[in-house]
Amino acid sequence: MARLLKKVIEDCKIYTLFLDHGEWFTISFMDYDDFHLTKEGARALDREDALRSFRREFCFPSSCEAYFAGHSLGLRPRQTEEFVGEELEAWAKMGVKGHFAPKSHWFSYHESAAPPLARLVGAKEREVVAMNSLTVNLHLMLVSFYRPTRKRYKILIENNSFPSDKYAVDSQARFHGFDPKEAIIELKADRGITVSWESMMETMDEHGDSLALVMLGNCNYLSGQCFDMEKMASRAKSCGAFVGFNLAHGAGNLKLDLHKWGVDFAVWCSYKYLNSGPGGIAGAFIHENHHTDPHIPRFEGWWGSDKKTRFAMGPNFSPSAGAEAWQLSNPAIFQLAALRSSLDLFDRAGMEKIAIKRDRLTLYLEALLQKLCPGRYEIMTPPWKEGGQMRGGMLCLRFREGAQKIEKKLSDEGIIVDFRPPDIIRIAMAPLYNNHEDVFQLVEALSGPT
Repeated sequence: MARLLKKVIEDCKIYTLFLDHGEWFTISFMDYDDFHLTKEGARALDREDALRSFRREFCFPSSCEAYFAGHSLGLRPRQTEEFVGEELEAWAKMGVKGHFAPKSHWFSYHESAAPPLARLVGAKEREVVAMNSLTVNLHLMLVSFYRPTRKRYKILIENNSFPSDKYAVDSQARFHGFDPKEAIIELKADRGITVSWESMMETMDEHGDSLALVMLGNCNYLSGQCFDMEKMASRAKSCGAFVGFNLAHGAGNLKLDLHKWGVDFAVWCSYKYLNSGPGGIAGAFIHENHHTDPHIPRFEGWWGSDKKTRFAMGPNFSPSAGAEAWQLSNPAIFQLAALRSSLDLFDRAGMEKIAIKRDRLTLYLEALLQKLCPGRYEIMTPPWKEGGQMRGGMLCLRFREGAQKIEKKLSDEGIIVDFRPPDIIRIAMAPLYNNHEDVFQLVEALSGPT
């Protein structure tokens, strides 16, 4: 664990972390002084950044001055060309023999993604698998963990849920013969577009006896709010419900410990914070408690069968051990290669340092906005909380006027953010390639006329 020391530099209180591997990393959780809220101050902060070298590992779009859309599509790692190129070359040289050749070994290629994925989400290797796309994985998990009865049939989801999540749970409710208007319960926002813990508990108390599943996104794609997954998992189980999470905006953004928290399942995509490319292969977590449960239903396909007998082509399904049993078809090798490229960078950086820099950048954005753009916006994302995960690397700003024009102005100046109608701009920090100077450029542009 990192040892926390405290010192005061001028008017800016700064915490200094000494990490186990011997690097110093400095982060302010207080007010920045006037110097640090300048371009030169931003550059000074970047010189202290233990992750600064990773910026060179990514390809920036042409004419792009700063890229804050990692919550939609992360930048491409430079080494991805090499990772994917190796498999293209193996295909060219070996054809079908690449499935079992020592260098490529496509038959077990997906297994190489399990160790870094497990480290990323806080799981055991047998609890994670890279497969399919996010909503496909969500449906597969709902087959196993949404098992409604006449009395217990409701699914609790977040407010402002991503449309695909809502479509999925609605269709699952209809598939089981329930009216989604009765079966799907949304959390009630009581703080702008965010939800307090008290409101969550009130909703769960109101529907507890009829809840079959609690299925939340973390972070929320619109507000950036994070939920306390450990507390939610515990509370859901006390109600008799399963609990799962969509980590589309959580994987690679939040420090996760899914196994310890007792989450039943989780799904995520990998093309956002995980930088695996457009439409990149997704991931799933299934807690080991469910791996050998003979009563759990599951859709089955041949790649989920026991590796020892898979090519015997027998008529009866014998499941693989662990999360791999939920696989249906042989994996997409080129997508897996791109994912491995990115996971290599996350392993080298470590989620601990990534999370520290994430908070540092979002707090710096807030400080600059307060100084250079007062009165023009409202931050809809919950505030930073020491020791908590009320938010990740995204700040959702509601502008009092002209949000779409502001986004267009930023785009024209080479600063990529994200507009959501009618008045919200989302700004995401990707600590492996964003820095303080990027943030300064963004706010400097925001402070000018639209």
